[in-house]
Amino acid sequence: MPLRIIFMGTPAYAVPTLQALNEAGHEIVAVYSQPPGPAGRRGLELKPSPVHEAAERLGLAVFTPRSLKGEDEQAALSALEADVAVVVAYGLLLPRAVLDAPRLGAWNGHASLLPRWRGAAPIQRAIMAGDKETGVMIMKMDAGLDTGPVALTETVAIDENMTTGELHDRLAGVTARLMVEAMARLERGDLPVRPQPEEGVSYASKILKAETRVDFSRPAEAVHNHARGLAPAPGAWFELEDPNGRAERVRVLETERAQSDGGAAAPGTVLDDKLLVACGEGAVRLKRLQKAGGKPLAAEDFLRGTPVAPGTVIG
Repeated sequence: MPLRIIFMGTPAYAVPTLQALNEAGHEIVAVYSQPPGPAGRRGLELKPSPVHEAAERLGLAVFTPRSLKGEDEQAALSALEADVAVVVAYGLLLPRAVLDAPRLGAWNGHASLLPRWRGAAPIQRAIMAGDKETGVMIMKMDAGLDTGPVALTETVAIDENMTTGELHDRLAGVTARLMVEAMARLERGDLPVRPQPEEGVSYASKILKAETRVDFSRPAEAVHNHARGLAPAPGAWFELEDPNGRAERVRVLETERAQSDGGAAAPGTVLDDKLLVACGEGAVRLKRLQKAGGKPLAAEDFLRGTPVAPGTVIG
């Protein structure tokens, strides 16, 4: 018979899994998500998370506690008498009492090949590190940070020019499909797990604003990986002087490694009229950019409104 599921998730990444479990006929007894956050230009409005909005469209009960450490919150969750908790990018640490409340435990869909990239930003960190592959793992949660035993795995190749946005969408679909399979097997009592390897552990720390600026003194491959790992958001950026000599921030949404070795030009030097830029080693071509408050533009369209002459040093 269908499982009674508590679903716990917050961003758009988790929405396909919520929808897939609902379509599979399971009973979603409650959805837990992060509280509504500031929205609008001034941040004065509060906007529900993507999972919160999706749950309301499906007619599901939604809870948005700021913490699950309190006895009242834990008692309310336990009272739901769920068979299982499904967790996808929820964003809150789950105390032992919460993990143990569902009859069959809590199961997480994690976007990496554990134990590599445990933590908050596995998709971005995999691309920024130049990884050639990643994947999704369905894991039974324990008290550690993404340390639980793994039930199902699917590997996904990372193409040379793939951005975080593209990989995010692909992995979200894989997570939904694997979680439906995992719950079907759990329902049948046929979901064995295996411990994670002790070697190869790495942590995907949250992306900080301080690391989003492009450093053209790095090798071209590193600059390319940095830009695509942060695209489309929060976006890697550099500064360009406007006609009045003021620094203007420009986001880099797409790059391409070039065959040029950059010659003897200093890092950040624009080498041609199509935004080929010298790096510490080699060069990258900036293919898609966005000014603050502006629309994303292909390089040729960007240059029509903002000419950047060869020899200009950016960044």
